[in-house]
Amino acid sequence: MRAVLCRAQGKPEDLIVDDIPSPTLTENSVRIAVRAAGVNFADTLLVSGRYQIKPPYPFSPGLEVAGEVIEVAKGVRRCKKGDRVMAVLDYGGFAEEVAAKASDVFNIPDDMDFETAAAFPVAYGTSHLGLKLKAHLNKGETLLVNGAAGGVGLTAVEIGKLLGATVIAAARGTDRLKVATESGADLGVDYTTENLHETVKRLTGGRGADVVYDPIGGPVFEASLRAVAPGGRILAVGFASGQVPQIPANILLIKNISVFGYYWGAYRTLDPALIDKSFKELFSWFSDGKLKPHVSETLPLEKAAEALGSLVERRSTGKIVLTP
Repeated sequence: MRAVLCRAQGKPEDLIVDDIPSPTLTENSVRIAVRAAGVNFADTLLVSGRYQIKPPYPFSPGLEVAGEVIEVAKGVRRCKKGDRVMAVLDYGGFAEEVAAKASDVFNIPDDMDFETAAAFPVAYGTSHLGLKLKAHLNKGETLLVNGAAGGVGLTAVEIGKLLGATVIAAARGTDRLKVATESGADLGVDYTTENLHETVKRLTGGRGADVVYDPIGGPVFEASLRAVAPGGRILAVGFASGQVPQIPANILLIKNISVFGYYWGAYRTLDPALIDKSFKELFSWFSDGKLKPHVSETLPLEKAAEALGSLVERRSTGKIVLTP
């Protein structure tokens, strides 16, 4: 099969496409013919050797795929040959076939195409469990979403609205804010031209945001820390800026703020049943037309480096999908 390969720690442009053996089916696993693979910022970290998971070289990036089941291990009852599924992986998704743990494979709704399904699990799963389980976002609260036009940011905007919050989108530039507004954001902040802290305070009548969803880190996180309401919660989802913020404990103390570190992928091991329950609700919302996944670009495997480069340089909105 063909696969995108990372042969050594490096940059997206160092990736190559080559022929490798198809994956071997192991106990409790499922082999999938990949029709589409979602591209995530974490893939750029995998390639550069900065991700928490460090695969042996050579390996294929790719944390999420969608396609058709072509083989199941003995005893697997979760799905069967021919099923249309999406799957979450530690890595390996940028390929024509993958072998995934059965517990990480999910049958998709009949009205969901493969490109949408490949863009779905990581972004929607992260925002759904993060906002409901970790941050306990309540109806009537104000949610500030940083990086609101990106892959996880747009899903946080959508889910925040479905949970009954007033959503403030923060993004780089008016074009990106327009994308967030089209996904349901009530208000917007362009943090390239506006002071994030001061603008959020003004938009909330001086109170600040009850919940902050932050996949950016760096100066944006630091400004958000001052824009959160007393007793508010901040969900640290990632550090797309490349800068891990240092949090002054005195601000947490004075304002009674809670900061949650949150890695959605951990729940695949910690509580797989919770992931199943989450996707059940998300699939229901999708089929009811309440979620509108935003796939901004679909590219062939040969353009994986271009796709990752768009994420590194923050040119893309929503999700980019590769199609083997």
